[in-house]
Parts: sequence; C-alpha cells; structure tokens
Amino acid sequence: MSLSLPDRRQPVEPVPEQVARVAELMSAFRADWFLCGGWAVDAWLGRRTRDHHDIEIAAFQEDQAAIFERIAGWQPIGHDDNVADDTKEPWDGRRLDMPAHVHARPDDAFDFEVQLCERAGGEWVFNREPRITLPVSACTYASRWGLPAVSPEVMIFYKAHQPVWRHERRKPPRPHDELDFVALLPHLSDAARSWLREAIGLVSPAHPWLARL
Repeated sequence: MSLSLPDRRQPVEPVPEQVARVAELMSAFRADWFLCGGWAVDAWLGRRTRDHHDIEIAAFQEDQAAIFERIAGWQPIGHDDNVADDTKEPWDGRRLDMPAHVHARPDDAFDFEVQLCERAGGEWVFNREPRITLPVSACTYASRWGLPAVSPEVMIFYKAHQPVWRHERRKPPRPHDELDFVALLPHLSDAARSWLREAIGLVSPAHPWLARL
C-alpha cells in the first residue's frame, strides 16, 4: 500500500525530549516496536500538531516478556480483562491476555503506554478481527524523526475503533482523535483511503469519518 509522503523540503523539528527518552529506552529492545497515537502523527509530519498527555508505542503480544524486561524499572501496570480497568497492581510480568495494554509513569513528567497488538505470520490482525488485516510491512514506516511508527491509515483505524464506536453508541470522535484525523487525511493515498473505508465500515458502519474518506 503506497502512501503520500510528507514534503521532505519542510524543516523537521528535533525529536521532543520525552519521545527521545522512550526511544533511548527501547533502543535495546530485541523485538519490533512502533510509535503510535498522537506522537506518531507528529513523527509522520515532522512537526508538533497538538498537545499530548502521554506517549504510546505499539508492540506485539508475543513479545510482552521482552517488553517487561525493558520497562520493569518504570513501574508498569498491566491491563487486560483479568483485572479491573482502574487497577494499580504492578505488572509482575504475568502474561497479559488480549486485548491488553501496559501503563507506566516513569516520573511526573509524562505517562507511557504500550499497546499490545496481534499478528499472524506476516499479517497485522486488527482488534481481534480476522477480517481486517494488513501486511506488517505496510503498517509501519521510518518516520521523519528516524523512529519506527505505525502508518497513518493504521492510526486512523484504531482511533475510529474506540469503545464508543465498537458498541455503536454514536458518540462523536474524541477531540484529539478528530485533530489527528484532520492532520493525516491529506496524506492518505487512494489505496489507504479505500482500505480505511472498508475496514471502518466492517466494524463501525455509521462512523462519521466514513463520509470524509
């Protein structure tokens, strides 16, 4: 799947300090990881688009032992269906069942989250929905900051597939997700738009972004 690349003639801002700190931590990670969420939007565009309350990365479920090894010193808390959403129980490395994520707060400066994702062979499987896949190689890119990040259409899909839309509660997208969608929309290729329309339509056929894709 081809994507419209940002204009490389535009100046690229330095990697923000908090993102650089995460990149340094993950530099010795022996498996795949990728920036995701709002910081990945900025990494794709090479500039700050909005304020961010946390830093998110994506990694694969089978690599969670290696994740624990890297972030154990950041007081991580594991979230899956086996514990309450508001648990504050430290993650001791137990295997997390999908869907799952890990939250950490290294200090008062920022929050850090690892979103666990699934893959089967060379395919990225989205939200335990086997009908929606992409080759892993099409889901990631080397960002303008030189850091791995998820591709724009993958970010938009996950932002569209929030719980309020998974259960068809018809709430509008969260304000920060709307900002990210607007920032990324001009950079989507025709193929990426087509994939997004099909993927979002399968899980959230009434989603308001569909008409804008």
